[in-house]
Amino acid sequence: MVFFAVFVGLVPSFLLVGLGGLLRQRLSENAWQGLDRLNFEILFPALLFVAAASRPIDPEKLFVMAPIVWAILSVGLVLGWVVRRAGPDRFLDFAGAWQVCWRFNTALGLVAVGLLTHGGVGEMAVAVGMGVPVANLFAVSALSRGGALGFWTTVTKVALNPFLLASLGGVIFGLMSWHLPAPIMMPVEMLARAAIPIALLSIGATMNWGALARLDRFSGAICAIKLGALPLFAMIVAMLLKPDPAIGSVLVVFAALPTASAAHVLASAFGANRNLVATLIAQTTLLSAITLPIWISIVELVFSTR
Repeated sequence: MVFFAVFVGLVPSFLLVGLGGLLRQRLSENAWQGLDRLNFEILFPALLFVAAASRPIDPEKLFVMAPIVWAILSVGLVLGWVVRRAGPDRFLDFAGAWQVCWRFNTALGLVAVGLLTHGGVGEMAVAVGMGVPVANLFAVSALSRGGALGFWTTVTKVALNPFLLASLGGVIFGLMSWHLPAPIMMPVEMLARAAIPIALLSIGATMNWGALARLDRFSGAICAIKLGALPLFAMIVAMLLKPDPAIGSVLVVFAALPTASAAHVLASAFGANRNLVATLIAQTTLLSAITLPIWISIVELVFSTR
């Protein structure tokens, strides 16, 4: 059974998340925040760069994936705005929650694509490279409207995002078939291998494990958009446009990912309700333990026949 096989494949990742929850008290909050910062600034950028740069990228693949990735994020933006009235009264608090509709957890994405018959980390790195700038532009712009950041501060925050710089750098290297010298590439690859385990442990350590009990009309709608509507949209687009199965598979998985675990950090930086965002992150992550295997199973059934 495809679903069972996919679920078993994801179990090690969710066990690491659970282990993070058990280890929560072993490290201080500052230590966990330091690990998050290490992942954000160094480890994940290394992983994204290696994933994109380690193999040649067909320009046609980039041109096909980019518009669909941007369309997926835009659908999340629009659908999230539809539920505005059910959200918090203060716009800044709503903006912090609104970003959950389109931001994505890169760590789980790079794990999930390893279970696909078609597609892998190379295609996911391209999707992330195209998605990071737009996702951050949407999030920072929305939070800026509710906060006090100026235009150039917003632009700077988006342009200097480490995920953006690493992803685009890797995509450029892949497109040009460039290679870093081995003495430089080897330590970058070593850093990349540490990214996913540390990220999964940190997700578990910072997660509110009782979040599902706090599902209400607003948070339920946000979760339905992120885990249901977006992958459904991606599946419909893939079936209509009929891209290469590797591209179609990865795009659906990309759309089905829970929201980025760092979304609460951005919300906090702007003064939005951090607890609301942290609850939504936990809800989408916990629910994705069920929804993500379902979408991967559907992808395998649909694209294995093409």
